[in-house]
Amino acid sequence: MLEGVLIAESLRVGAELAGVPLRVTKIARVEVEGAAAGQPQRWTLLDFTGEEADAEPPAERPAACLDPTGSWYVNYNTTPEAFVVFLSAVFRYPRGQDPHGRAEGRRRAQGHARSLGIPEAQLDWRD
Repeated sequence: MLEGVLIAESLRVGAELAGVPLRVTKIARVEVEGAAAGQPQRWTLLDFTGEEADAEPPAERPAACLDPTGSWYVNYNTTPEAFVVFLSAVFRYPRGQDPHGRAEGRRRAQGHARSLGIPEAQLDWRD
């Protein structure tokens, strides 16, 4: 199963994320402390699931929809892999049984996030 979170405010105005077979499982509004420049203080979190076989095509679609202001990313996981999708890059790395690969992949994705100005508190994605 594919599982992840999309922040509604991360989508660029006019963008449409279509053709991705995902199911929203929860919607929540949260107040964010220490938002990055260009990010609002309140976010709408959309938890979603999908079929594991559909993991790769969605990576390119959210990347094309992300707002360039605010340094956003989308995170989702399948059983074997974690995906962290930025406007300019997609990172994927193993989960579970490969702790070195997982740590290295997460380190690379977090390094990219830091280079975009994403605060440390927002580097807490699930993998």
